Amino acid sequence: MDAAEALTLLLSPQGRVDPYPTYERLRAYGPVAEAGPMFYLVTGYAEADELLRDPRLGVMDDALRDSVWPGWRDSPAVASISRSMLRTNPPDHSRMRRLVSGAFSPRRIAGMRDVVAAQADELIDTMCARGGSGEPVDFLADFAYPLPVAVICALLGVPSGDRPLFRRWASDLTGVLEPEITPEELAVADRGAAELRDYFIELVEARRRAPGDDLTTALVQVHDADGERLSGDELLANLVVLLVAGFETTTNLLGNGLVVLLDHASAADALRGHPEHAPAYVEELLRYDSPVQLTSRVSTAAVRCGGVELPAGSWVLLLLGAANRDPRRFPEPGRFDPWRAQSHPLSFGAGPHYCVGAGLARLEAQIAFPHLLRRLPGLALAGTPRRRTRLTLRGYDTLPVTLGTPARDDRGTPAGAHPGTP
Repeated sequence: MDAAEALTLLLSPQGRVDPYPTYERLRAYGPVAEAGPMFYLVTGYAEADELLRDPRLGVMDDALRDSVWPGWRDSPAVASISRSMLRTNPPDHSRMRRLVSGAFSPRRIAGMRDVVAAQADELIDTMCARGGSGEPVDFLADFAYPLPVAVICALLGVPSGDRPLFRRWASDLTGVLEPEITPEELAVADRGAAELRDYFIELVEARRRAPGDDLTTALVQVHDADGERLSGDELLANLVVLLVAGFETTTNLLGNGLVVLLDHASAADALRGHPEHAPAYVEELLRYDSPVQLTSRVSTAAVRCGGVELPAGSWVLLLLGAANRDPRRFPEPGRFDPWRAQSHPLSFGAGPHYCVGAGLARLEAQIAFPHLLRRLPGLALAGTPRRRTRLTLRGYDTLPVTLGTPARDDRGTPAGAHPGTP
């Protein structure tokens, strides 16, 4: 099997559900491997990190999209994503990123700790009320989705009653981020993009009539004051991307991470007793089973990396999930070990496109896992979780769990109950 054949396997349903064996096959061809004319795969950590930071590589721009996909503007999903900072290069990317980065500053995120903790406890209470008699509950639907969506909606000023709408819309839209997409899948993605765009058109008008202390209001005011700083299309596209990225990656991090912890009981016990170690655990969970498995770049000039010459115009698929298991960087990469001497996984990328919300996702996971393990010491899988057949955004469709007997809180009250409850 050569690199091109291994890539075909990776993109198959079997390869998408469990990409790690295929990554190891690809690794045999070197950290940078040619998989076709002007097309390269990167599995090495150092090489992926280097290329993500190299200004000679960028995301696909409009001109290149026109050359490979002349009708892309007819797709609401592709057109929407392409107008956001996710799929633009400097100086447009830098301009848009500056407008939103203040909402995700370390100080702002640190100030959200108590809010996230309270939200996590409220969701655990709800799970206990629903599954307190031993019935399985879906961890994704009851915790891993509502926690991050509540946080990002609060930042954006999205009404709480609208939160249930977004899970399907986002799932539909993010199909366009896959390396390959069928016409049927694109039609689904277009539907999700159109529904999200329509939603934000209404929200933008609502914030014009009644401004709030939120990021949507701030971006609307920037656009209305100076359309050169943020066009109407850019305003809507970035609101969609901020919402979707604000919970989709974190939902997968929480789901993937819980399965890993439940499969490693001694590690879970250690975190339960020492919640201060949560940052190290979250970094290892990001490395071990990344919620984002790949990203792509195009070279604007010849680049030499990993002993391979990448000509100008090369397409580069950076397999972040493989880089996070590069044995040159992580000894015994298939072993879950929160005490690794160095981690710094590439799950949120690197360089100019490093995920603007990475700090918020980390905070939510650092709070969620200790709370879940402490309050639900009997938490267990209820059957086999079902994986999504997605590669770029790796996660589960459903994750049934049983809660066991909840721990008692500091007041001697069973978790999920309220003082005075018989």
